[in-house]
Amino acid sequence: MVETGDLKRGMTIELDGTLYRVLDFQHLKLGRGTAQVRLRLRDVKGGHIIERTVQAGTRFPLARVVRHPAQFLYRDGDLFYFMHSETFDQMAANSEVLGDAVNFLSEGATCELLVYDDQVVGVELPTAVELTVAETEPWIKGDTAQGGSKPARLETGLVVQVPLHIATGDRIRVDTRSGEYLGKAS
Repeated sequence: MVETGDLKRGMTIELDGTLYRVLDFQHLKLGRGTAQVRLRLRDVKGGHIIERTVQAGTRFPLARVVRHPAQFLYRDGDLFYFMHSETFDQMAANSEVLGDAVNFLSEGATCELLVYDDQVVGVELPTAVELTVAETEPWIKGDTAQGGSKPARLETGLVVQVPLHIATGDRIRVDTRSGEYLGKAS
């Protein structure tokens, strides 16, 4: 069991017999009443998002989600295929289940699959990944006196603001939590 005070983003809880991933939560204390917690949850199997307000101190059953080390193999339409790093079994996950993680998955990337009842319910990425710049405008020396930035489309389709010296084909590091440019990959 997990209490509202122990909730964290990314946790998977069971609510009314349905599995939900915690997207966001906010503690509210209004006037004389008791404190409340506003939850923003994503249905793991359905993919839809709900908002629920509960009393502070409410307890939820914590879903037993198993983490498996995996490698991303390829994408086929809306399905993403992964290989378990120890057993070499292949597992597929829908893009709705993976959420924003699809913007950071390139072939051969390592991650951890979150599995519940032999079904992939999510993926946990490292804090930084290396991706190739697929398209960006060329930089002409002397464009700016101060440091500047420009948009760059990466191999996964994600658009990131990068420094002016980054060119098409460069490998860069991107923060998976915020989607920001971290630096040039070595």
